[in-house]
Amino acid sequence: MADFRLRREEVLDGERLTAMLEESPARAAQAILIAAGEGVLEAQALLGQILLDGHGIAQDQPLALRWFEIAAGQGHLMARNMLGRCHEHGWGCVASAELAARHYQNAADAGLDWAMYNLANLHATGRGIPENQAQALALYRRAAESGHAKSMNLLGRYLEEGRHCPQDLPTARDWYRRAAEGGDFRGQFSHAAMLADEGRIDDALGWLRKALDAGNVNFLRIASMSLLNAQHPQIRAMADAYKLRLAELVAL
Repeated sequence: MADFRLRREEVLDGERLTAMLEESPARAAQAILIAAGEGVLEAQALLGQILLDGHGIAQDQPLALRWFEIAAGQGHLMARNMLGRCHEHGWGCVASAELAARHYQNAADAGLDWAMYNLANLHATGRGIPENQAQALALYRRAAESGHAKSMNLLGRYLEEGRHCPQDLPTARDWYRRAAEGGDFRGQFSHAAMLADEGRIDDALGWLRKALDAGNVNFLRIASMSLLNAQHPQIRAMADAYKLRLAELVAL
């Protein structure tokens, strides 16, 4: 009975549930199920996420979608954003970028940086909504100024290339640095490229290693090819490490 009472207390605290997911996914899933049934909003959103990921519980994308709908209906912004993700990628439903854009817009209008970023991606690629690079840039800027690291990197890219805005290399460098320090592996790679151009090779190599450790398959594939064209031999040699890490991830 003592263990059950502990779980009943834990279900009332969304932050405690999140911490439990790191320590004991299966136990946390039990607590989240109880909390969601009790109407704890954060638990309802978390239940959608663990059902989507199969983290501590059997994966069930349609049920994940349903719990995101429940939480979003009560005003949970990240759940609204995740509804957009589900509809964008067809997780538990038929894929619809147009419907995804509506959910992203709703959460972005309420100030959620992740929704701004996701909506900007749709504007930038013309999926579900007409392509609008100026609107994409504005959304990336809003999200970056809110502290969203991935958006910082993309804002830096627009500024570096002078796309739909005046070219501004010093400001681009600053956004890349902030994205790197914020933990975005693409931002770390961009920051490293700027440092290498300035001749700060040791600093660049350090950030390239961080990006290597955190990067996913698609990033590593593109980055390894890019590194082959680097002028400095030490930077160019990192391509082999990126290829090796890519092979390891593909084999998993």
